[in-house]
Amino acid sequence: MTRLREQAANYLRLRRSLGYKLVEHERFLNQFLDYLEKIQASTITAENALAWAKLPAGVNPRWHGVRLSAVRGFALWAQAFDLDIQVPPAGLLPMRTARATPYLYSDEQIRALMNAAARLVPAMRSATFQALIGLLTVTGMRAGEAIRADVADFDLDTGCLTVKGTKFGKTRLVPLHTTVIDELRGYLQVRSAVVLPGTTALFISVAGARLTYDNAHRVFKKLTVQAGITPRSSACRPRMHDLRHSFAVNTLLDAYRTGDDVGELLPLLSTYLGHTEPANTYWYLHAAPELLALAADRIDIHDAEGKR
Repeated sequence: MTRLREQAANYLRLRRSLGYKLVEHERFLNQFLDYLEKIQASTITAENALAWAKLPAGVNPRWHGVRLSAVRGFALWAQAFDLDIQVPPAGLLPMRTARATPYLYSDEQIRALMNAAARLVPAMRSATFQALIGLLTVTGMRAGEAIRADVADFDLDTGCLTVKGTKFGKTRLVPLHTTVIDELRGYLQVRSAVVLPGTTALFISVAGARLTYDNAHRVFKKLTVQAGITPRSSACRPRMHDLRHSFAVNTLLDAYRTGDDVGELLPLLSTYLGHTEPANTYWYLHAAPELLALAADRIDIHDAEGKR
């Protein structure tokens, strides 16, 4: 079992060097290896991997599929060093899930969110959420990226925010408009009266410590209710992450409406958003019917010009 744990550590180290975080994978693999020790199994078999993956009973079947997928990925790699290791066949357990439909906020809804945030108490909570929602709206940053940001990442001289520890382990610069810089400068003044000594976080809680994602999510959900923002369907509910979707879609909409070259814009937008490739950004085309319609019109115009 020591050998398998060493292999698991090497596997995780290798994949993390490629930019993967694998927090959940590491937890799954450790739990699986604990299970193998408990049943006194010396290696991985399709049978024991499947038995472990189907625990606990009574949960969403997709959860079982996710657990088995984590073991299968490790087994595929480890088999190269130990032919006794079996790789569970693909497709043993279902993993399909419906991708959440992005909730695209209108300008009126954003204003309603900001007004609801302005009514929060105490004043520190209000200031934090106005600044956070505003920053996510105008930059398209991931909520986790903003919450992890430190004051030192915000450069007042250059007007840039350095985003570290991103989804793919990369660092990027996000240039900010002068109005955003002014708002953050004002927030820092409010923050200075509450922040705890040694706290480096840009966004803080009312206690003066770093704002947590769970806390931000809970407050944001309350703000959507207070702002009268309701789900459009079971798969389309207002989320903090959808501020990012709205930014991307609005950027593409502006490009289509002004006649800009969307093909040239996509790599730039992809880099700005921190995507690994433009194809990930292109997915936003499918998020809004208006975008699809504009894209179709652009194709029709191009075809018509080609026939002349």
